[in-house]
Amino acid sequence: MKRLDQWLASPWRRSALAALTGALPVFAFPAPSLWWFAYVALVPWILLVRSAPTGKRAAYDGWAGGFGFMVAVHHWLLPSLNVFIFVIGALLGALWAPWGWLVRRFLGGVPGPGRVLAALVVLPSGWLMVELVRSWQGLGGPWGLLGSSQWQVEPALRLASVGGVWLLSFLVVAVNVSVAVLVSVRESRVPAVAGIVATAAATSAAWVWSPRPDVDGRVRIAVVQPGVIDGVGSPEKRFDREEQLTRKLAGEKPDLIVWGESSVGFDLGDRPDLARRIAALSRETGADILVNVDARRSDKPGIYKSSVLVGPQGLTGDRYDKMRLVPFGEYIPFRSVLGWATDVGKAAGEDRHRGTEQVVMNVGHGLRIGPMVCFESAFPDMSRHLTQDGAEVLVAQSATSSFQQSWAPEQHASLAALRAAETGRPMVHATLTGVSAVYGASGERIGSWVRTSESRSVLYDIPLAHGVTPYVRYGDWPVHAALLILAAWCTAEGVRALRLRRPGPEPHVPPARTVRESPVRPGR
Repeated sequence: MKRLDQWLASPWRRSALAALTGALPVFAFPAPSLWWFAYVALVPWILLVRSAPTGKRAAYDGWAGGFGFMVAVHHWLLPSLNVFIFVIGALLGALWAPWGWLVRRFLGGVPGPGRVLAALVVLPSGWLMVELVRSWQGLGGPWGLLGSSQWQVEPALRLASVGGVWLLSFLVVAVNVSVAVLVSVRESRVPAVAGIVATAAATSAAWVWSPRPDVDGRVRIAVVQPGVIDGVGSPEKRFDREEQLTRKLAGEKPDLIVWGESSVGFDLGDRPDLARRIAALSRETGADILVNVDARRSDKPGIYKSSVLVGPQGLTGDRYDKMRLVPFGEYIPFRSVLGWATDVGKAAGEDRHRGTEQVVMNVGHGLRIGPMVCFESAFPDMSRHLTQDGAEVLVAQSATSSFQQSWAPEQHASLAALRAAETGRPMVHATLTGVSAVYGASGERIGSWVRTSESRSVLYDIPLAHGVTPYVRYGDWPVHAALLILAAWCTAEGVRALRLRRPGPEPHVPPARTVRESPVRPGR
């Protein structure tokens, strides 16, 4: 132990170890998808931070660990962003500096049972605040939220229907804190065990009492995945391949056919010939077709990514313009300052334009769908609002062709399971190049994934469900609860600090007696 302390005395070695331990949770996400690892992945990081000699050093350990975490969960962006990914990791990693300070504040030294019990609610609340801030679209969005690692665990999906991915993150961090105390502070093992038992009890209660979706119908939705098509004339070749795959669905009686993001590289107002070909496919298959146009619009300036519905008679008029764009991939924030990113990576040469509102579309068979584009499926609030507006099926159109050999396609596809469980609505995740996936209203997988190596059309028989989940009804209440917990702790700390600074009452001193005073009759 003494040798380890001497080795960690170097700030650089300590920061490197913090970055390494902060990166460990990446293995809980797809593609490794070791979901159980999430419940202990933070323990080495917590143990390192609690051993920091000062609060300032603990904050640095939090920062370095946050850097490691952000780079690890976004490592697949390295070919596109190049060295810029490390700049982003350093900037966003700073969000964990206050969390590192909190870890040492509550777990440093030999914390008593009271301090450990407080840590079990304050530290997860602090983590939730980090996730909330970095979930802002301008900072990259909610990719890699810790709770989303539980996408294939049925009890966790039940919890998601109660409090969304935020509740899962809170409980996962609480378990990590409990385990860290169990292995490092023998005197406080009872409250640590109590934290694990409380988490198990909350999960069991959600399993028993939270309402389940009411299944009351079925719908047949087809996904068309053309695969990787590059080179000269790729937009035309991709359209031809999508046309071939869609034609194979004739006679299968689908209710809706979904193409992936950027499936049409031309504005259909400028290319009526393509609109007519899609309408012909709609007549042939008997289903409306939801395509995604990535092109400069003919009716207004700028490039948009838009979900466009085409029926047997042509364009139906239903259109959704993507609202939340990918930083650097689809626009460069503060381009006048950060425009140099185009010189070191594959950042957007021209900013895409944003839509202004979400749209629920009425498909020809009476089905109401809520479209999202690309990483919008990572935002819990977007699917929640679509559900509140009456969407019966959530649809995400995506393309991860630039990251085929990475963990990104699997991780992106897994997010739809959380959105389905949160809202109690089935979700279709349709991509150009995989992974395409469909999930039921409880987040369960329907059929098999269409992998990145495949080029085909697949028809899914999807149960429809109605009812309102607690998450849709009450929203991000775990975040609000975390804010109240942190506010209560700050208030208590402030009161405690005032008491320590306030001088106590002066001790009472009896008046002194002179030699002339009588002990029986004072003053004489």
